[in-house]
Amino acid sequence: MPHKPELPFDSIESAHDFVSLLSEVVTDAKRDLEEDIKREADSKFPRRLDAFRIALYGLEKLESHMVRSGRILNDLRSLRRLLFEERASVQQAAAKPKIPKAEASAVPVAPPVLVQVETPGGNSGSLLAA
Repeated sequence: MPHKPELPFDSIESAHDFVSLLSEVVTDAKRDLEEDIKREADSKFPRRLDAFRIALYGLEKLESHMVRSGRILNDLRSLRRLLFEERASVQQAAAKPKIPKAEASAVPVAPPVLVQVETPGGNSGSLLAA
């Protein structure tokens, strides 16, 4: 019986969706912060500009972590699919009826027949027909 997710982060897909949304929000916040830094470049408050730059640095680190987390989740999804498909194919192979060797050899096979053939040029030859 397959496990049904009950919590928002109970599956790789839901975690991937969350990471994707968080990545978008981080990118938007980073863009807004870059605009704030441009506005504050000529400001009388250098400490405020430094604070914006530190915040931007933190957002850049968070953005790179989100990208890596998304890749890791993709890898995990791929591995899970690979493992479950392999298990499914092994189960399908086990479910297929196999012909025992004794029965397989008992199947009658017609012997090959040698047929005499004449070509349009008047030459004759032999042909092995099944």
